[in-house]
Amino acid sequence: MGRSKATLEWHGSTLVRRAVGIVGRVVDGPVVVVRAEGQELPALPAHVEVAQDARQARGPLQGIAAGLAAIGGRADAVFVCAVDAPLLHPALVRHVIASLAADAGGDVALPEAHGFPHPLAAAYRPSVARHLDDLLRGDRLGTRQLFARCRVRRLDEAALLADPAVAALDPELHSLLNVNEPSEYDAARARPAPEVTVTGRGNVRAATLAEAGEGPASVNGRALSDPEEPLVAGDVVTFVMRRRYRAAS
Repeated sequence: MGRSKATLEWHGSTLVRRAVGIVGRVVDGPVVVVRAEGQELPALPAHVEVAQDARQARGPLQGIAAGLAAIGGRADAVFVCAVDAPLLHPALVRHVIASLAADAGGDVALPEAHGFPHPLAAAYRPSVARHLDDLLRGDRLGTRQLFARCRVRRLDEAALLADPAVAALDPELHSLLNVNEPSEYDAARARPAPEVTVTGRGNVRAATLAEAGEGPASVNGRALSDPEEPLVAGDVVTFVMRRRYRAAS
C-alpha cells in the first residue's frame, strides 16, 4: 500500500477504528491491536489494548502470535481480523466464532471464499500459540504450515451463508474483501456507506454514528456516544433527544 493501512480513512473514520468497533460488538473479552515497533496508531477507544510484534516483517503468524500472547488465558477462542477489511460485518464474526465453539476438537475455524482461505478472518483456540512459537523459531512463516499442524474446520461459502444473519446482511461475503493495493483502497472508498435505519428518519447511508446524526444514541439497543463508532448494514440507530427547559420568568 505504501503507507500504514491502519490510518487509512473510510467514510469518516480509520480502518483500525472500524475494525476494533466491529469486532468489539461480538466478543466478550479483550480487543487487542497488534502493531509493528514504532508504528503510530490513531486514537482508539480506551478499552482497546495495544501489543507489538516481537520482530518486524514476519507476516501474519507473528501478528497472531503477539495477539494471542497479549490475550493469554483470558479467552477460550480468539477472532483474528485484518485491519484492511472495511466491509467486515459482525454477523460473520459471530458465525465464525460460533463455528469454532461448536467444534469441541477444533483448533481453527477458517473461512474459505472468493477462491481463497482467509486466515485473517478466522477464529483460533489460544492453544495454537505453541505451534506458532515453534514455526516462528524456525522462520517458517506460512499459514499453510500452521494449518497443517492444527485441526481446521473449513467454512466454505455455503457454510458461511448457512447462517441466516450472514445470508441476509452480507450475502456477497464482502466481509472477506481486503485492500492490499491503492486501486483496491480506491474501490473500497467508492463503495457506498452501509444502509442503516435511523428512528424517525428511515433508511440512510452511514458508516459511523456521526454520519447518521448528532449526539448520543443507541445502536440496536446499545448506548453509544463515540461519533466514530462504526455502523453496518441492518443497524437501527436511535438518537437521544435532549430535553429543553424554558427559563423561569
